[in-house]
Parts: sequence; C-alpha cells; structure tokens
Amino acid sequence: MTDYDVLRVFCGPRGEYGNELGVVRDGSVLPEQDERQAFAAKLGFSETVFVDDPERGVIDIYTPGVRLPFAGYPCVGAAWLLDVPELVTPAGVVGTRLDGEFSWIEARPEWPEPRTLRRYDTAAEVDALEVPPPGDWLYAWAWEDEAAGRIRARGFPGRGDGINEDEATGSAALQLTAQLGRALNIVQGTGSQLLTAPQPEGWVELGGRVFLER
Repeated sequence: MTDYDVLRVFCGPRGEYGNELGVVRDGSVLPEQDERQAFAAKLGFSETVFVDDPERGVIDIYTPGVRLPFAGYPCVGAAWLLDVPELVTPAGVVGTRLDGEFSWIEARPEWPEPRTLRRYDTAAEVDALEVPPPGDWLYAWAWEDEAAGRIRARGFPGRGDGINEDEATGSAALQLTAQLGRALNIVQGTGSQLLTAPQPEGWVELGGRVFLER
C-alpha cells in the first residue's frame, strides 16, 4: 500500500469539520497519471495530492474521477504541510504563507473550472437544500451577515463520482470573492471555515486551518 497522509483542511475554530485531503508525499512511487487516478479513486477523498518535488512545491491533484490543474483546498493543505513559499501546479504558481493558525494561498479565480454560484435569500434555505442530480457544479450561498462579510455556503460537485457534497470548496470561494469583490468569512458544509481576501490585479487570497489527521 502506498504511504499517504490525511489532512483536514478548512477546519472550524476547535479543529472540527474541514475536508479530508490525501497527500502522497513521494509522488515518484506512482509516477503515471493513470496510477495516480486509480489511487485517488481508491482513497475516495474529494481530492488527493501527489508531491513531485517537496522543496520546489511541485504538486499534482486528482479527484476520484479526474486530474485537476488547480484546486483550492489541496493547495491550502499542501502549503501547510510542505511549508514552502510557493506551489507549482499545472495551472500556475501559487503563492503561500503561514499566518498563526491559518495557512494561506494566493491564486487566480479563473484557474479552476467555473462553478455555478447560486445565491439564496437566507442561510436557512441553503441549509435545507437536498443534493441535486448530477450536472452543474453548484455552489449555493447566502449572506449570514452582509455587513460583516459572513456567508453560509454548500457545494455540490454534480460529477457522479460518489462525492455528493463537498465539505469545503476553496475554488468556489475564490470565484465568489472575485465576483463580490470583498473579503469573506465563509462557513460551508457542516461547519468548515474559509477566509478570503481580494488582492491586486485579480488575485485572491484563500486561507484556513489545517490539521494532520493521520
């Protein structure tokens, strides 16, 4: 069995909730894309990261069904684990920093595939949503406190790969931040927390807590 770590990314204030991330620290043990895809499917996490160069921060990201050029929560987790100034992904170079209890990345919202960002009138409506049938990648959100930038959100990948709801979706948070043009404090899923802030020239910072689960 290939060795891997499991991180929990975008945890709540007491280390609860968050999205599980598989990390294969030595990507050379599974060098081929089809091997990596099969392993990511076997693990069954929303995403799995393969580290190809820990010193330079070169990583490769897979869902159970597809390879991704970039994804938010895997980069936040890898930034925390590798503690390097940047990550190199197929989409581009991701800036990283650690700030107290939060791990941050800086990325472009156009790197991930577009999500359908659907606003609801109340957080209660978002909470009451049932999983939609496969189709669009739906990010449902509502203001909890617009003045304070607090948002309630849920993410439904719609890929039909067994991940019916994503507990924490960094890419969608990047895109929503770019759309709204302001810093956000997002509670997603059962209680995961994502922080964002717009940066100059269209970049967005994305941060959260990361813990090593096993």
